[in-house]
Amino acid sequence: MKLRKLGGRAIGVLALLTAAVTVGALATPVAATAPDGGELGVAWTAAQDAPLYPNVHIDWDVPITMSDGTVLKANVYRPMDAQGRIVDTPLPTIVNLTPYTKLVSNIVDSALSIPVLPDILTNFLAGFDLSSAGLGGLTELTKVLPGGGARLFAADRKLVQSGYTQVVADVRGTGFSEGVWQVFQEREQLDSVEVIDWASRQSWSDGKVGMSGISYSAINQVHAAEHHPDALKAIFPVEPGSDLVRDVLATGGALGFGFIPPWLLGVNFLKLMPDLTALFSGNFDWKWLADRSQSPMTFFDYIIQALTVQSVPEIPDNLKSLLETNSSLRQGWLGHPDQVRVPTMIYGGWHDIFTYSEPRIYNAIPLPPGQKQLVMGDTYHANPGSGFGAPGAPPRLDVLQRTWFDKWLKGIDNGIDGYGPVTLFQQGGSWTTAGEFPRPEADYRRLYLSGAPSGTTNASLHDGSLTTEPGAAQRLTVGPGLMSLCSRDSAQSTAGITAILDICAKDARPMELNGLTFTSPPVAEPTIVSGPVSVHLNTVLDATDGYWSATLNDVGPDGSSKVLTSGQLTASLRKVDDTRSSRSANGDYTDPYPYLTLDTREPLVPGQSTQLDLGLTATDAVLQPGHRLRVDIFAFNFPRGLPLRPLLNESQLLPQHIDIDPSAPSWVIVPLGGRPGW
Repeated sequence: MKLRKLGGRAIGVLALLTAAVTVGALATPVAATAPDGGELGVAWTAAQDAPLYPNVHIDWDVPITMSDGTVLKANVYRPMDAQGRIVDTPLPTIVNLTPYTKLVSNIVDSALSIPVLPDILTNFLAGFDLSSAGLGGLTELTKVLPGGGARLFAADRKLVQSGYTQVVADVRGTGFSEGVWQVFQEREQLDSVEVIDWASRQSWSDGKVGMSGISYSAINQVHAAEHHPDALKAIFPVEPGSDLVRDVLATGGALGFGFIPPWLLGVNFLKLMPDLTALFSGNFDWKWLADRSQSPMTFFDYIIQALTVQSVPEIPDNLKSLLETNSSLRQGWLGHPDQVRVPTMIYGGWHDIFTYSEPRIYNAIPLPPGQKQLVMGDTYHANPGSGFGAPGAPPRLDVLQRTWFDKWLKGIDNGIDGYGPVTLFQQGGSWTTAGEFPRPEADYRRLYLSGAPSGTTNASLHDGSLTTEPGAAQRLTVGPGLMSLCSRDSAQSTAGITAILDICAKDARPMELNGLTFTSPPVAEPTIVSGPVSVHLNTVLDATDGYWSATLNDVGPDGSSKVLTSGQLTASLRKVDDTRSSRSANGDYTDPYPYLTLDTREPLVPGQSTQLDLGLTATDAVLQPGHRLRVDIFAFNFPRGLPLRPLLNESQLLPQHIDIDPSAPSWVIVPLGGRPGW
């Protein structure tokens, strides 16, 4: 009864006492090596779900003036007590820089703040399952909310209520911010540093800043940390990229058609939405309009040129800049995670558009395990954290983020530095914890592409084998096809949209109708695959250019073929930068790094044998007893990649050949752990 009379004040006091008890319980943490965090994971979730403050105050469109005079606009989220008073104690500040307009993030935040609705949706979606109808991919997409990923898109109200201030700012040239959108170029990176400095000097900030956000906002975090702003103390990038050309823009030298054009259209559309409130109140920012008129469809001219220019000599200078190593564009899209010095927890997915970069960022950061951590789920770009919070899975993403910031911004000894440090969903298995990635027990082994039939499929252009010795001489031919529209690569390039249909994303047999398959004998015991994979091909083309795509698959006893990882390469862009590549003990490329530049381009001689190395993104998987390893080879991979029009014209979309030659063999080199029995 007394508690009821005290009302909101008692609720606030009770919340503080609860938090104090929780922090006290975590003061002497035990190791949290299990993927779910064990008892600590339970405590982290309880702390996140019992915020200190009941309400949130928002300051709208706060102007932040950059050093060049450009004004960015930000929403500032601050906690409020039960009496409706803004908390005036200086608090740690979380910065999120987004190109998707903070208006969209506010809509998401508003929907998640409606009383009872998030709980109803979370409970409903946690039990939502259409797998039996062949829509398991749709089911996985719906798990983003229960898994905590939706709260990390921009503003995380629960985080603010836990004693943080959050600043969500529109990137230069997007949302309500002035300027011309730069897409990660030098000035935009400097903006991130200046916003961090501005936030640290405000009266509501205690001077310690963290950064949060997904995708574009995650890339901004890594870039900002590379510049070492004094106030930045920790980052939590979800799905960050660091080598954007190889990640998604031009993987293997081919335009990422499934993602880049629709993404550019979306951001350019959103950035043209005016501030109607300011317009009707007479406070409209006319410089905003002038800046938008300078570049209404930023970077879309590059897409048009890539699809329409007919020949290499006709490539205009601005498009050439995408194909030059030292151009400002390429340098802006190439991160330097080896310069990051602040605690960093990275979330990625084995089929994300940035899978290539995510483990590389982790391995490049020169910090001890615990201060850097990597979590890799079996997810696409659109469903980060899907399945998190379920038994055996990691705690929800919002829980991990809150715990990470509590440790590094508030100094709470909550045990998060004992988590992981590498937490991986092992494809073909379950969630696991490792001390490093790739797993040290995995050794590179060469398996040869052989024309001898494996007897495992009758639905590919040729049923070949993977063998431990080179096979007999044979020429195999594969032509371009469009079955890749229904494939895991299609799902990956569309951020998971086409993964809605299980027949496309969970089984490669439809795509294999257009490909060559090479399959191993079954493994005798659980066999680990951990790390990047490389395919060495002895090719013959009938034109001066061509296009190769390869996948590494787990083939079940029932014949199902599940893609673990994939890669692609434009044949004339095959020249490898040895200084940035890795090799096995016998000298084979395990992770080739092609230059992907015009000045290193080497057109092929029709009819002449040409060898090339095609890298596949790193993966982590386990082949269960009775399962087989398979390599698929294709001559097209739309929409994951579309060769630039001049190179596509040179290829003439002619069939392509692989020479199975004992004196110049083709092979795959795979990091395997265990005794497969071959």
